[in-house]
Formats: sequence, C-alpha cells, structure tokens
Amino acid sequence: MNIIKLEEMLKQFYNEDIGDGDLSSELIFTADQKGTFSFYAKDSGIFCGALIIEHGFLLLDSSMDIILHKKDGDAVNTGDLLAIVKGPLQKLLIGERVILNLIQRMSAIATATNLAVRETAGTGAKICDTRKTIPGLRMLDKYAVRVGGAFNHRSGLYDAIMLKDNHIAFAGSISKAVQAARSKVGHTVKIEVEIETKDQLKEAIASGADIIMFDNRTPEEIQAWLPAVPAHIATEASGGITLDNLHAYAESGIQWISLGALTHSVKAFDISALVQMKGDHPLVNN
Repeated sequence: MNIIKLEEMLKQFYNEDIGDGDLSSELIFTADQKGTFSFYAKDSGIFCGALIIEHGFLLLDSSMDIILHKKDGDAVNTGDLLAIVKGPLQKLLIGERVILNLIQRMSAIATATNLAVRETAGTGAKICDTRKTIPGLRMLDKYAVRVGGAFNHRSGLYDAIMLKDNHIAFAGSISKAVQAARSKVGHTVKIEVEIETKDQLKEAIASGADIIMFDNRTPEEIQAWLPAVPAHIATEASGGITLDNLHAYAESGIQWISLGALTHSVKAFDISALVQMKGDHPLVNN
C-alpha cells in the first residue's frame, strides 16, 4: 500500500470528523492525560487494517505506543485481541471512530474475499474485485481484497480498456469499438470486451480482444462456449454470481471471476476499542 497516499487520506478523514476540535474529549480531559485502548474482534473472519491503526494514531501523536497482536491476513475469532494503543487520552478518543470505521470495512472485505476464494478451491478459477468501491476508499478496498487472498481487477479507467455494452452500443459494434481502441493505444494496455451472446463472443474473438468477460451468463452457458475461445485470450465471468453459485462458476472452466459484492455490499466487521482494564478483558480468548 502507498503509505504517503494512506497518510494523505487519513488526514482528510480526520479533517472531516474533527473540524475545529473534539468538543467532548478536549473539554473533559487535559492534553497530558494518558490512556490505553485495546482493540478486540467481535466477529470471526480475516483481520485487515494494521497499517490504519499504526499510521492513524501516529499521525495524531507521534508518541503513541502501538502493539499489534494480529497482522493483516490473520484469521481472528470473537474476543481476540487485535492491538493495544497507549497515548494521550484526547488523541485516542479523537482517532477512535475514523480508525474503527476503516478497519471494520477492510476486515469485512478481507473476510468476504477469503470466503469467495475458498469456494474456488480445487478449480483453476481466480477471484478478483471490480470498480464497485466507495469513492475515496478504492486503495483501501482493493488492498483488503488482496489481504483476503484474491486479486485486483483494473484500478480505474486509466489502466485498462473495458468495452461494456454501452461502449459497444455507442460505437456501433464490438469490432468497431475494439478497432478504435486498438488504433490509439500502446501494446502494454489490454482490451477487455463484455459479451452476452454467442455471436458477440465470436465477434470479440475475431476482433482481437485480449480478455472476454461473460456477463450474466450461467455456468452451463460458459462451459459450453469456452471451447471456442483461443488459449491466448483470458476469460472472465461476472454478474449474478454469489457465494451460493460461485463454485459452479469456478468449475465451468473460467479463468477469472469478478465479484462486485466483495466491496459494494459487505457488512462491517464488528470491532471494539475499549479502555484497558486491569487483568484480562472478558472479551479476550484465554
């Protein structure tokens, strides 16, 4: 992950939340009062967000003492201790919500991704994400996908060409769209074409597409159509794919399965930041 970009993002998030100051913390506690936060998992899954905890609190106060008990990609269970952060009370409380919001979302994405990856076990299919991310959080969302064991699709509109149904409609045909793109792009940029019918598949192959996406096709249709695709063209399935039918898609022979659900509809992974008490906290697994 790009640490410079991460810190810039965190500063923006803090500016949004803090504004002119934290009326609650700054009016109750003095700047020299110290405290300790312990972060605990209240769900089971894959933890993601160690860099957020580290850089997030250090940005607020460089004297923070941060001890990570879990690293990104670790499996965690309800009650597991994730991290302990010691430092000025005001700064702990100021950073709490921003940091929790981010690590809860990232851990949710990593957990959902890991479940999807496990559904493809024993097949040749690989899981990847989409551009269906929260604006401003794409770098973190896609990092969480990698932590969960999957791969990133294109980062944005700038690093690959994807010709979807609307591009094709405006251009007039798949062949015209691919020809126009190919004539103006360098050899390092790949062209992906979305298809929905067997005729479109034939046209995409003939036009010289590098990647063909089977959009909203059933596993049976994909399995029947794949023999027509030359070995040098990568294949991808997308649309209407869930954990319930994912294994069937993976067994179809497709190479890549892109899932928007990894980032657009995950439920936050429950994590608590609690004041450190003497002895073991009741949430901790002994």
